Amino acid sequence: MTEFSLATAAMLSPPAVWRHFAALCALPRPSKGEGRVREHLLTWAAARGLATETDTVGNLLIRKPASPGCAGAPGVVLQAHLDMVCQCNADVVHDFNVDPIVPVLRDGWLVAERTTLGADNGIGVALILAALEDASLVHGPLEALLTVDEESGMGGARGLAPGWLRGTLLLNLDTEDWGQFYVGCAGGIDVSLRRVGQAEPLPEGHLGGRVVVRGLRGGHSGVDIHEGRGHAIKLLIRLLRQIERRWPLRLSALSGGTARNALPREAFADIALPTAAWAEIDAFLAGWQAIFRAELAGVDAGVTLAWAPVTPASVMCTADQNAWLGGLHAAPQGIRRMSVGVPGVVETSGNLGVVALMPSGGQANFMLRSLVDSATADLAEEIVSLATLAGLTAECSGAYPGWRPNPASPLLARCQARFAATFGEVSSVQVIHAGLECGLIGGTYPSLDMVSFGPTIRGAHAPGEAVEVDSVARCWRLLTAILSDLAGRAADA
Repeated sequence: MTEFSLATAAMLSPPAVWRHFAALCALPRPSKGEGRVREHLLTWAAARGLATETDTVGNLLIRKPASPGCAGAPGVVLQAHLDMVCQCNADVVHDFNVDPIVPVLRDGWLVAERTTLGADNGIGVALILAALEDASLVHGPLEALLTVDEESGMGGARGLAPGWLRGTLLLNLDTEDWGQFYVGCAGGIDVSLRRVGQAEPLPEGHLGGRVVVRGLRGGHSGVDIHEGRGHAIKLLIRLLRQIERRWPLRLSALSGGTARNALPREAFADIALPTAAWAEIDAFLAGWQAIFRAELAGVDAGVTLAWAPVTPASVMCTADQNAWLGGLHAAPQGIRRMSVGVPGVVETSGNLGVVALMPSGGQANFMLRSLVDSATADLAEEIVSLATLAGLTAECSGAYPGWRPNPASPLLARCQARFAATFGEVSSVQVIHAGLECGLIGGTYPSLDMVSFGPTIRGAHAPGEAVEVDSVARCWRLLTAILSDLAGRAADA
């Protein structure tokens, strides 16, 4: 195991890509906090004589003229997003606004063991920067579109203005399975539940404790949703309902999850129970831990239940407690429907990503996805109806369209041909159950022919995120081969 640094990057292939990724790891880049990395790239581009522009929402566009003799080639937009999902476990101290990411090399993978890595989508950014600075690469006119705020609502792509991009082809470098070309993605919408609370004093004869669910894998709420991984918030709510059946539970606080597009790994509840109940709680939690581990065997069998004494200052009134526990217990979670048109792909799903409840009130956030926009809206309306019945206030926001597949895409055909010629293998064509910016970009630029590909990334949106080193090298070979092919054929025509 070797710590990753600029010196280590120089020993990996291709060095330029890894050098850029090492620089990105040193620069904090949470969603809506991309200013430092954008300034770094503006300085970097200016030092190389590359033209840059930023738009009103913070997207960065870098233009590079065509290689000599290739000015007539089609313009290509290379696209990735600057921000990353910022996740670490509760026992890890890491400020994503200040602290760098510190990955290690292990068994052919670059891994961030205690935080997210940001390979989603930092590797895509690094590939683009390496292409812009490679003087030996033959290419047509290039534009690098580096967007902001992708992970928390696709604000950059949503704010993209018409008439800014000049290219007719777009290569999105934000997918996570090498050897696959993506030509479609899910759309999505956010649903937020809120309720203003009424605090009550801690009941006499009650003592407080913090119940914890942890030890789950977490992961991407779209890409990993089909695996049936444990969901810390839903498990904790289920557990609290069981405690309610046995003792007069009073809930003070409940929290879990840190990003709407990540499967929650940990959840916490501050509760009050009659003093005598705490003598039985260890056995009770051990029994339910065994049940959860049996249910999640082979997927998330490391789930752990524990508790520790706390002293809540107040608790929720019973009406608030019933509204939240009943509403969230009944709320749909996970796969709603598999696709018929694209076998093996999830069509519609929902994820309860974040919950933060206190006696004074709180909120919960869902992220819903579907390949069919009307199905996304229907699931959102179902949750709104459920919330209304439970006495919660619901609001939908941030809707974005899916990217409708075009199997007849000329760019796809060129990419597949170049893949076969370069690697002697056949690639596959996929639709991803996640939100790519291609849907929104295509809405603003409907004539763009778009394809997405990338290296192999595992565990995106969760601590332990890793990228396969060799797949990055292959991705670089493919990207440069596609760009040279597009320029060469146009020059020969």
